[in-house]
Amino acid sequence: MSAKRDPQLLFLVGINLVVLLAGAVMSRGAFIDPYNLQSMAGQLPELGLLAMGVMLAMSSGNGGIDLSGISLANLAGVTSALLVSPLVSADDAPMLFTAAFAAVAVVVGLVGGIVNGLLIARIGLTPILCTLGTQLVFTGLAVVLSGGPSVRVGSAGPLMEIGNGLVFGVPISFLIFCAVMVSVGAVLKFSPFGIRLFLMGTNPKAARYAGFGQTRLLVTTYGLCGVLAGVAGVLIASRNVNVKWDYGQSYLLIAILITVMAGVKPEGGYGRMTCLFLSATALQLLSSMLNFADVSNFFRDCAWGALLLAFLAISRYDIGSLFRRPIRSVTSSMQTPPASKNLS
Repeated sequence: MSAKRDPQLLFLVGINLVVLLAGAVMSRGAFIDPYNLQSMAGQLPELGLLAMGVMLAMSSGNGGIDLSGISLANLAGVTSALLVSPLVSADDAPMLFTAAFAAVAVVVGLVGGIVNGLLIARIGLTPILCTLGTQLVFTGLAVVLSGGPSVRVGSAGPLMEIGNGLVFGVPISFLIFCAVMVSVGAVLKFSPFGIRLFLMGTNPKAARYAGFGQTRLLVTTYGLCGVLAGVAGVLIASRNVNVKWDYGQSYLLIAILITVMAGVKPEGGYGRMTCLFLSATALQLLSSMLNFADVSNFFRDCAWGALLLAFLAISRYDIGSLFRRPIRSVTSSMQTPPASKNLS
């Protein structure tokens, strides 16, 4: 569907422009200061990656959702810090430390995602209850491994550069997020995996008759969600000196809100990366504007919850129908032909 025909895309573009303009007016231009834009771009990738995982799970249909993303990201960061730090010195071999840290975090995320997929596909657990349970398991594992307090990552230059460095004024973490988003979007649009995933979400019966393995497809989907959580764990660690089991407790709600705002429905079968990106930027802009307005974090969480309920309600209706003119039925406009006369 082209941008001109996609009302969801136009709707999200409009929200971004309205929030950007309102923030600029309210802050007298400080909102669109380059430093503030860089700060927002640096905060966006963590939420965007988690929202991508939620979108993939939702697109699979059957009430699919991944509630364990942020817990798995924290577990990946804690595990990687505890395993890599004793083996590789962040000061003596910073590049090796960074590569090992990222590799371990992504592997932990992959394993956690595969566990989710196997429990849902093989055992038949309901996705929302399954990932709620694994969320608690991943959090508990992170607490046990760390003992509760935060774990120091180390000051490896390349790792810190990922979270805080700039390339031509653009945060490196934002560029990584964009690269991952384009890659996943290309896979969904052009690969057999994406076609089968959306088919399974749209019509599970047709997908079953098509003959491809739905078990493998679900395990692959949730495994990819886990990889995205692992990458988010790396970015979280790169922006902070420490990693902790309870980082980003509100991220789950915001990731779901981003996904629903992007037009992804719980019934599955649809997901567009451009809309997801615009939805994430709209939420980030709105969050930054609330910071400028000095709004309490408690009220902010209330606002996110209200927005989520509102967009879930709106998603039950076709936004495009609001922009389309009603078409008169052809049958109703046809006049009944006069009865033929009997010829004697």
